[in-house]
Amino acid sequence: MAVAPEAPPRPHRVVVLALDGLLPFELGIPHRIFDRAKDAEGSRLYDTSTCSIRPPGPVRTDSDFSILVEHGPEALATADTVVVPASYEMGPVYEEGRLTDELAAALAHIRPGTRLVAICTGGFVLAAAGWLDGRRATTHWASAEHFQRVFPRVEVDADVLFIDDGDVLTSAGVAAGIDLCLHIVRRDHGSAVANEVARRTVVPPHRDGGQAQYIQRPVPEAQLATTTAARAWALGRLHEPIQLRDMAEQESMSVRTFTRRFREEVGVSPGQWLTRQRVERARHLLESTELSMDQVARDAGFGTAQSMRQHVQSALGVTPTAYRRTFRARASA
Repeated sequence: MAVAPEAPPRPHRVVVLALDGLLPFELGIPHRIFDRAKDAEGSRLYDTSTCSIRPPGPVRTDSDFSILVEHGPEALATADTVVVPASYEMGPVYEEGRLTDELAAALAHIRPGTRLVAICTGGFVLAAAGWLDGRRATTHWASAEHFQRVFPRVEVDADVLFIDDGDVLTSAGVAAGIDLCLHIVRRDHGSAVANEVARRTVVPPHRDGGQAQYIQRPVPEAQLATTTAARAWALGRLHEPIQLRDMAEQESMSVRTFTRRFREEVGVSPGQWLTRQRVERARHLLESTELSMDQVARDAGFGTAQSMRQHVQSALGVTPTAYRRTFRARASA
């Protein structure tokens, strides 16, 4: 008797909640990132849709056009992950930390255990619903002080790009939503899938969540040299010992000038940045190879497995061995 082939797993369902006054750029981020994540056979790993808090119909944006949303709030009940982008028309949610009856009724469709994600001031919605009480969260730096005042039970950190608190994740403004969605893909399916999505989207594959939101000089003035070449040089030789003076020499700067310029452009010191790149390299090798811990440590530039263990555990919260075991188990599932 022939055995029927096993059905492919159902894609993870992401539902994006479109509120009046939404930012079209932020609304498109989850669709752009999640819908391009595919497995080795080319099958989509996520199914992304958009819903409104009202029956299907037009939703206002902050621009000179509206969008037609084809799903009502009932779609939230089907979600494995709900994403709430920012809106400029949240009214009592933003001003008083209070849900409107209409929004509260829509959110009531969300099932317990659903992963919750907020981009920028979308975090006000999660906080007003009580889902951020006692948790660490972030939002756009310009709204962080008001966020903390309206929601004193939330631990607000305005100095990071995004925060992963397990089943609830929040990000800073606009482009940080891209970083957060890529982080979710990486968390769900590993760095290889996330990096491929980043390549197709033409964005950096990884900006650490702990990177500063507000950088003094994010776009260097035309007459000033940048540290771009030094970073590219370092990324090509992570497996080698790299001294600060070596990086400064790539830009023909003194160590002092280079360090100041690097922090102004990147938001962290050269040493912190280099360690984060090495952790990311180690994570990729742990996911995609069978190399021993000593080999991974050497290839990532940590030198010894003990040094790698300290840095990986500090950055990821688990040892390299536990990370590899957890990722393999998740991939098998």
